[in-house]
Amino acid sequence: MPDRCAIFIDGGYIKKVLMRFGKPRISYLALSERLRGGKERLRTYYYDCAPYVSSPPDPEELERAESFDRFKRTIEQESRFQVRLGRLQKIWTPGGEKFTQKMVDILLTCDLLKLALEHQISQAVLIAGDNDFVPAIQIAKDAGTVVQLYYSQDPNPHEELLAAC
Repeated sequence: MPDRCAIFIDGGYIKKVLMRFGKPRISYLALSERLRGGKERLRTYYYDCAPYVSSPPDPEELERAESFDRFKRTIEQESRFQVRLGRLQKIWTPGGEKFTQKMVDILLTCDLLKLALEHQISQAVLIAGDNDFVPAIQIAKDAGTVVQLYYSQDPNPHEELLAAC
């Protein structure tokens, strides 16, 4: 197995963390270089959803969409980066509209398992807080991949996720 790592960033999670600090701009390339721990970085994956845009869109939705597109293009221009997008679903509830991410966690899970089971990486670095990843982490570990979790205390990651990593 090569001494390589892949970095998996849950965009929804890291955005929540960064909002605590006033939404500072960060270099995802510098973050990836720091997290690779001396190993070759196969790739950094960033998982998220584009903002919801109604039909016809209002000016605020258009601005959010344009801002996200600029962010996505910037990240995709970095060496060995890939943005993987799910979709945002609008749900009507008695309390009003609510938005839910779809396919984001499964995209991350599929990439983690593919790289681990094909022995393309010896280490997976995960920036997330969701316990949905626990089964995939267990399988990756069984395949010989070391899984490291980077997280913030607020929002706290799920205890099962901490235990799995």
